[in-house]
Amino acid sequence: MSSNIVRQSKFRHVFGQAVKNDQCYDDIRVSRVTWDSSFCAVNPKFVAIIIEASGGGAFLVLPLHKTGRIDKSYPTVCGHTGPVLDIDWCPHNDQVIASGSEDCTVMVWQIPENGLVTSLSEPVVVLEGHSKRVGIISWHPTARNVLLSAGCDNQIIIWNVGTGEPLITLEDMHPDVIYSVCWNRNGSLICTACKDKTIRVIDPRKEKIVAEKEKAHEGARPMRAIFMADGNVFTTGFSRMSERQLALWNPQSMDEPISVHEMDTSNGVLLPFYDPDTNVVYLCGKGDSSIRYFEITDEAPFVHYLNTFTTKEPQRGMGYMSKRGLDVNKCEIARFYKLHERKCEPIIMTVPRKSDLFQDDLYPDTAGPDAALEAEEWFEGKNGDPILISLKHGYVPGKNRDLKVVKKNILDNKLPKNTENTGPANKSASPTPSIKSEAKLEEILKEIKSLKDLVSSQEKRIIKLEEQMSKIAI
Repeated sequence: MSSNIVRQSKFRHVFGQAVKNDQCYDDIRVSRVTWDSSFCAVNPKFVAIIIEASGGGAFLVLPLHKTGRIDKSYPTVCGHTGPVLDIDWCPHNDQVIASGSEDCTVMVWQIPENGLVTSLSEPVVVLEGHSKRVGIISWHPTARNVLLSAGCDNQIIIWNVGTGEPLITLEDMHPDVIYSVCWNRNGSLICTACKDKTIRVIDPRKEKIVAEKEKAHEGARPMRAIFMADGNVFTTGFSRMSERQLALWNPQSMDEPISVHEMDTSNGVLLPFYDPDTNVVYLCGKGDSSIRYFEITDEAPFVHYLNTFTTKEPQRGMGYMSKRGLDVNKCEIARFYKLHERKCEPIIMTVPRKSDLFQDDLYPDTAGPDAALEAEEWFEGKNGDPILISLKHGYVPGKNRDLKVVKKNILDNKLPKNTENTGPANKSASPTPSIKSEAKLEEILKEIKSLKDLVSSQEKRIIKLEEQMSKIAI
């Protein structure tokens, strides 16, 4: 009897809507590189899109309000010498973005507050350590300046971006190409999907595999694995009959999945996007023209199909806005940035509500932009849950501090101990160099002015001489 009763859920009536044409980003040459990443990254300030670029790799960074046709001469971020494969915005600074490329490097960029005015080719730091192309980039969710990269050399490297150093290298864990890597809620574990059809849960600081499941999906096509807020792992992949599957696993007992769903026989890789606040997973297939969404609960069948948003055009990639960037007054619970061949189209997911008041059941406190830990604390073994903020009055961005990279000097470790006592004296002496440098700057400016005068007087002299010569010639 109870099976006929419709399950109660506030997300049953979520509906998607593409924005009007004038609110799209038009005339963008989206990258054609054959790699299964989302090609798009979004935060409350900017949308970044990997584009076609001759002689290297580039991506666009557009302020969210810069809709309409994007001029061909619009500045790009173009420091890589090979195609860019993945990009990811820093969760703790809306002006910092990292990119991984076929040139085997990871680069971290600082975007000016109001967007790019000229093309950016100088990254804040270049992270070199992979021997093959870097296809996956992912920032730590709660520790500042901790960045994970995975390459086709089957290695995962975790960097301290603040010093530009690789602090953890996970080798010999993956015998084949890594398809996806995802941090858990507090960043103490990662889960990976690999071409050997195995899902692994890894403790990166202990450098050991905590749990693994071979043949999680038996099909040969790429898998994806992401962490849920409760620590379970959600995977997408293919069955032996090439049907697309999704499954839910408990890392404590990986022998059997909690739940498996067969979907359809399309061959596009399913990219999962997860909202930990509402426990809704959105699946966007590459080459599909639909977004399916499911609610994950702790009652059978655990993964509940909600609905499908369908359009006419297939998607080349997809960006997913964090909760901080949504319009809470319109009951918007997700926003996607769908990449077509030549444009980027925002898609808004809304829960219909009659009241205009803030819907606190839709918007529990969400992860804010403040880091819970510094990089050094995390590498030493500390964990920190995300620092939550309320969205009741909408998200108001604070001032982002610039990303500074301090390369460690080997000589620093060998300084004599008595240098500590000279600290205050050094501090008081520091203003004098700036006065000196100001005087030097004035001197240089005077010199430049005199050189300019000399050039202009010589120009006049040359013109006179040319006139005289022409008279003689006549």
